[in-house]
Amino acid sequence: MAELAFVDTHFHLHDMKHPALRYGWLEPEAVHGFLPDTDPLKAQRYRIKDYLAEIRFANVPKAIHVQAAVNTPDPVDETRWLQAFADETGYPHGIVAECHLARPDAAKVLDEHLEFANVRGIRNFGEGNYLIDRAWLRGFAELEARDLVYCLDTRIERADDVLGLAKTFPGIVICVDHCAIPTQRDDAYFRRWRAAIDTMAKAPNVVMKISGLGMGDPLWTVSSIRPYVLGSIEAFGSDRVVFGTNWPVDRMFSSYPDVINAYAEIISGFPHAEQVKMASSNAERIFRI
Repeated sequence: MAELAFVDTHFHLHDMKHPALRYGWLEPEAVHGFLPDTDPLKAQRYRIKDYLAEIRFANVPKAIHVQAAVNTPDPVDETRWLQAFADETGYPHGIVAECHLARPDAAKVLDEHLEFANVRGIRNFGEGNYLIDRAWLRGFAELEARDLVYCLDTRIERADDVLGLAKTFPGIVICVDHCAIPTQRDDAYFRRWRAAIDTMAKAPNVVMKISGLGMGDPLWTVSSIRPYVLGSIEAFGSDRVVFGTNWPVDRMFSSYPDVINAYAEIISGFPHAEQVKMASSNAERIFRI
């Protein structure tokens, strides 16, 4: 991938010593929702200099940070911290911030995020089936006027709800994170997964983020992830897919070059112009970076 510029649409930073930020999922005794062992991630910090060191030779001219400080009382504190890195180093070029959309102050928090130049989107781990919750939907509606992308952590079981959300709000771009987190690699599961993403793809304002595939496949190979990469492209088309690494979470399963070189190998059969779209220019257009 070093020959093909790669815009990383999904990476995280953390600093367990930061006075305001909280990372409940990285506390010493924390148990992740579906990853069996996150102890390798529980270092005191992974800051922008650590990420830049890993991408030095990978031809990553731009990158987007996705919220990680999920237990922070004021989510704007994370955005403020990230923008300081961006002002100093240029990275991250885009920030996907956290906002609790079901809360009455959602619009106020969105506006506070937008005081920082690099904010481009929002991610929110709501409670229950929040995609159909009225209070959450009121907050979600606020994204359109602010031109914010919504990065959605979802599963294939919610495909119909994702499609319904997208049809209700056609002016909001919904970016499905991590290929909807496929958890198995057998043929029967793949068929269910593919049917689900075909459903999501029916709405033109839904795009697919190909990333994080190691989480459901820790011993992944190019062959094992190929169906999910190509399936995403077949469902959404080369204009509606972007790539990400989910770094440093997927660092538990491989190196940074391993991930982006695997992507490059899998899409190498596409025309060069389409490879460029998927590797970089779609992300630049969708996230305005």
